[in-house]
Amino acid sequence: MAQKARKGTAKSNAAALKNLHIGTLIVNTLFVLSNLLFKRRSLLLYVLLSAPSFVCEFVLESTGRPKYDPSTNALRTAGEDLSAPGLTDYMFDVIWVTWASVVLVILFGNWAWIIWSVVPAYGAYKGFGLLGAARGMAGMQQAQQQQAGGAQTAGNRKQRRTA
Repeated sequence: MAQKARKGTAKSNAAALKNLHIGTLIVNTLFVLSNLLFKRRSLLLYVLLSAPSFVCEFVLESTGRPKYDPSTNALRTAGEDLSAPGLTDYMFDVIWVTWASVVLVILFGNWAWIIWSVVPAYGAYKGFGLLGAARGMAGMQQAQQQQAGGAQTAGNRKQRRTA
């Protein structure tokens, strides 16, 4: 059973990575061709704002690609599940928002790079939520320490009055 699940994960990962690479090739080729043939767009912004997408794609490729034994062609590792929630989802979102930004830049000009600002804004939103959760956990820990300290000084009337 476990081997069948690993094979299923490996197959879905390989398909997802193939689609990801084809999409990246199409979008970036369209940008380069439109930049050379039709209207000039900012190459500096393109390189700067496409770099996170390329890094995410590299990370997804290196962690999600199934690995096979070269002599027997048997599956060694299925790779990390690329359909898993969390950071994997966020990396796919970065890639898709970058693709959308590149297509909109091709159609409407350099002002469409503003769409890409959704990525750091969403990251800041998630980071702020994580920070709030960490503060809440620290507050609970502090309250537990105060309760434990209060239980120790319950017998001393003078200490309870000063606290």
